[in-house]
Amino acid sequence: MDDPIKKLGFDEIKSARPGLEELAGAPRNPVALLLENIRSLYNVGSMFRTADGALVEKIYLCGYTGYPPRKEIDKTALGSTLSVPWEYRPDPLETAALLRRRGCQIVCLEHTDRSFPYDGAPYRFPLCLVLGNEVEGVSRELVAASDMAVEIPMYGVKQSLNVAVACGIMAYHLVGVLSRERRL
Repeated sequence: MDDPIKKLGFDEIKSARPGLEELAGAPRNPVALLLENIRSLYNVGSMFRTADGALVEKIYLCGYTGYPPRKEIDKTALGSTLSVPWEYRPDPLETAALLRRRGCQIVCLEHTDRSFPYDGAPYRFPLCLVLGNEVEGVSRELVAASDMAVEIPMYGVKQSLNVAVACGIMAYHLVGVLSRERRL
């Protein structure tokens, strides 16, 4: 009989992770997040933690999205506000235009008349993923200024996932797309 699976302890897991100094000089995945008018600071913190795990290049906090230092963000970010580069920029449209000039494909996660399924879209890197307000989604103006829209299919009654959950699905999907492209 094979040995049973052994759960790793906290110290074993932590010892395999890079430190802040080591991470500061490491190459990051060419994916940025633009958070437009996220009302929940807990969602913001969760997206920081996801961005750390996916080694996202940078988070742009826009509109009335809260930004560190805030205890509500720290509660769910668990220190990742220190490991993920971020910047507060009041105007999301100006931020998207700036990123486009830097060569980023602007991709909004939103239901539109031309949304691609998230797992079948023609992504181009570097890329900026735009995530919007928990109730209103991405603003019409920012949707119109995007290069492409993608959506995550919903099979139940609700029309969308929590924004932090959707961010996690998308960030790891994009990292997977990058990994496959790098192997080709």
